[in-house]
Amino acid sequence: MDFSLPQDLLDYLKELDAFIEKEIRPLEEQDDNVRFFDHRREWARTDFENDGLPREEWEELMREAKRRADKAGHLRFAMDPKFGGKGGNNLWMTVIREYLAAKGLGLHYDQQTEHSIVANNPFAKMFDDFGTPEQRAEFIQGMFDGTRRVTFGLTEPYHGSDATHMETRALRETRDGVEGWLINGEKMWTTGMHVATHCALFARTSGEDGAARGITCFLVPADDPGVKVEQYLWTFNMPTDHPRVSFTNVWVPDSTIFGPIDNGLPLAQSFVHENRIRQAAGSLGSAVYCIEESVRYARMRQPFGEDLARNQAIQFPLVELATQCEMLRLLIRKTAWEMDQMTHPEVEKRISDKVSMCNYWANRLCCEAADRAIQVHGGIGYSRHKPFEHIYRHHRRYRITEGTEEIQMRKVAAFLFGYLGPKRKEFSELTYDDVDYRKQSQIRPRSGWQAIDTTRPEVV
Repeated sequence: MDFSLPQDLLDYLKELDAFIEKEIRPLEEQDDNVRFFDHRREWARTDFENDGLPREEWEELMREAKRRADKAGHLRFAMDPKFGGKGGNNLWMTVIREYLAAKGLGLHYDQQTEHSIVANNPFAKMFDDFGTPEQRAEFIQGMFDGTRRVTFGLTEPYHGSDATHMETRALRETRDGVEGWLINGEKMWTTGMHVATHCALFARTSGEDGAARGITCFLVPADDPGVKVEQYLWTFNMPTDHPRVSFTNVWVPDSTIFGPIDNGLPLAQSFVHENRIRQAAGSLGSAVYCIEESVRYARMRQPFGEDLARNQAIQFPLVELATQCEMLRLLIRKTAWEMDQMTHPEVEKRISDKVSMCNYWANRLCCEAADRAIQVHGGIGYSRHKPFEHIYRHHRRYRITEGTEEIQMRKVAAFLFGYLGPKRKEFSELTYDDVDYRKQSQIRPRSGWQAIDTTRPEVV
């Protein structure tokens, strides 16, 4: 068992450092672009008079950073070589994302927008796995050159985690001899709709509410007359690009069907494990940043003439957080390595619970670390002149959006108790008679008491 990182991975981290110093830092500092990262960040990023959307200058700055990263060969690192990438695996991506996040706020990796010089683009893999040849030709390269931007339409105003109960419907309709579908419904949190060219819209095409089958994904053009942004929802961390969108009498041809008809949910699940493990690594990196900044401040600050760090009230909470980071890092890297040894369907069946453990715990840990950093720094920590409030507000979102903590804990429980996963067969064959409770609990009745029959299930 060897826990050391490969030398070529360590060399690549140094290569990223050099690129950041040469290309990204100067870009961040020119034309007062630092305003997007210092105490003015929320105001600089947000067009409050335009539904709270991101300012164009902010989005263009991120696009320029990505162009430079793509030119240098970093942006597509995780992509398949046939897309111009380097085929970076999950282990490498978790190390890279933690490393970049631990540097703190910056144009190299801005988690609020999931922007990074090393991109995580799940749609490219989705199109490669599920798209038709025509869709792959149009959308994969289109997403890299900016001519195609796809948003995700799954959640609805009255249905979040219970996606199989969605009310959006697609009905068969032929127009001018072309087979197609008429779609009506509404979606929530369709992130990026303000710049999207298409929405990967999930709608029920058959079956009953609650059934996993009968849901189909359609690539709906965002400029269709029946597509309307009803409201941009302002959030805990601004700006917002998360609207509620209505789809009224939207007709699309069969060629817009993305993936198998009536079996579209696997698309929604196809990249969730890669997203969750990499997001967990990013949250871990941000937690590490908060802890290390708190340690530096506590050593520097001298109330009453001695280091703040000498107080155990400062030491012990940071010790606990640092311990959790060490343990979580091992679980993340072990899980990522295991993911690289198996196919995606195997990940779902064998270690999906471990991915959920990593994700929900990392997001919670990051919020706790940011909150502790605020406390250690006192008044200046509460101010926007330190990044901790921004980190907290952003990562609080991740405890909901990538599958709520409760949904992910439910997945872990399903594996733990054998309703899913490797234990399923074992528990399905286990009967009550397999356990001799009479030998385990020698219950002797007292005088006048009735003996307890421990073989009765209702007693246990």
